[in-house]
Amino acid sequence: MTRGGRARPRAATAETARGAAQSRPHSYHAIWNVVRRIPRGRVATYGVVARLAGLPRAPRVAGYALYALPAGTPIPWHRVVGAGGRLSLARLDPDGAWTQRLRLEREGVEFDQRGRVRLERHAWRGAAARARAARRGSARRAAPR
Repeated sequence: MTRGGRARPRAATAETARGAAQSRPHSYHAIWNVVRRIPRGRVATYGVVARLAGLPRAPRVAGYALYALPAGTPIPWHRVVGAGGRLSLARLDPDGAWTQRLRLEREGVEFDQRGRVRLERHAWRGAAARARAARRGSARRAAPR
């Protein structure tokens, strides 16, 4: 209990993540489908993955969905990083973070001195973001000067 008398939220555990996967299979499958589309050499943040899966402002759900993946899955979970390019596995599982970094480096993803992915070079925002950028570019070219 907190000082205000409210109950503290429970910390996420493997059990709660797996239970959530069973209770919300549609949202987890939507997240997994987005992660499958991230190309080699690119990364997406949990927030971008959640937004593209139709769950805006729900990056934790994306994290829970990836945590619930079975071992040996072909889904490229390693291409999803925390905000700012952080390898968010580092706090939970240092070995998992090392595996993630090695897989990303093998795909040509670069890291800065602090161990963060260089998002300005490797961020993937999905086809919709590219289409919006292309429309903006064509609108700028069409505008009279």
